[in-house]
Amino acid sequence: MSKPILVIKFGTASITHSNGDLDETVIAGIARQVAELHKSYHIVLVSSGAVAAGKQYMKSYNGSISERKAAAAIGNPLLLSKYSRYFAPYDIAVAQSLCERQHFSNRDQFLQLKRTYEELWANNIIPIANENDVVSSLELKFSDNDELATLIAVGFGASLLLFSTSVAGVLDRSGQVVPQIDEIDKAALSLADKEKSALGLGGMVSKLTFARLATRMGIRVVIFGIRTEDGILNAITGKTGTLCLPQPCSIPARRKWLASGSLVTGRLQIDKGAAEAVLKRHSLLAVGITAVLEKFECGEVIEIVNEEQIVIAVGRAKISSDVLDTRHKVQNTEVAHADDIVLL
Repeated sequence: MSKPILVIKFGTASITHSNGDLDETVIAGIARQVAELHKSYHIVLVSSGAVAAGKQYMKSYNGSISERKAAAAIGNPLLLSKYSRYFAPYDIAVAQSLCERQHFSNRDQFLQLKRTYEELWANNIIPIANENDVVSSLELKFSDNDELATLIAVGFGASLLLFSTSVAGVLDRSGQVVPQIDEIDKAALSLADKEKSALGLGGMVSKLTFARLATRMGIRVVIFGIRTEDGILNAITGKTGTLCLPQPCSIPARRKWLASGSLVTGRLQIDKGAAEAVLKRHSLLAVGITAVLEKFECGEVIEIVNEEQIVIAVGRAKISSDVLDTRHKVQNTEVAHADDIVLL
């Protein structure tokens, strides 16, 4: 690509009033700032807010799955209409991209999605992505749009991922913004407020969790407050919010996709020796597996956890869990090849 890729995620609380109405002042500010960045980046906006915008038109809304789907069907065109209106003065068109989990778990569908975005960029159009709540099944939903933004950023090779919030950034115990996090470890995750917004699904825990994945894939992440003056522009230059530094990463695109986009279905626990082998980028053999925590089929993606129940890698299974049961102690039975394992 001729320009670096920038992904910006806007949560429901960022772009709506407390009653769910879209905050047009915020959306106008987004359009103004993104229009300025549009010259230097290929941009993807990931925007929540459809359910919040649509539920006010329903007679009695209690938040059931069917009601959320109906609210999303109402709110999606309202949301895109507002963005279109405020980008129009800058001669920038926008396109709606309603995504489902399967678009990322199936590599062929993912590559089709990527080619579509590249075509939009070639025509000076900004895609605005959101989960397709109208048809997404509960089992295959994104955890929230923080995950969707991260999958796009990692899968497309973005250099920068911005998470907007209703606060100024990640706050320390005294309520001050933490300007920089070198590595998102347990100490960093402990800073997150466990409370979620009344409007959205995510929170700071979600943002830091997915920022951790993005930074491990070599992406710079900034968590910033959308209502900070010129918040987007200042987040780009490091003048506001919390900068999460990228970690060294040299794995190829396919393995990045495997680590972030694949739909994990199985889960294995391995012993210390197998963990050491996997961390040295060797294949996973059946003899090192101590437990099948969740069953899986051949070809499905599995999580690999160590003796402390910490996920250390994901991989594509060469055999099913049923076959593994029968060949558990057979020497050199390969469960996942080294080329199909990505360390986390």
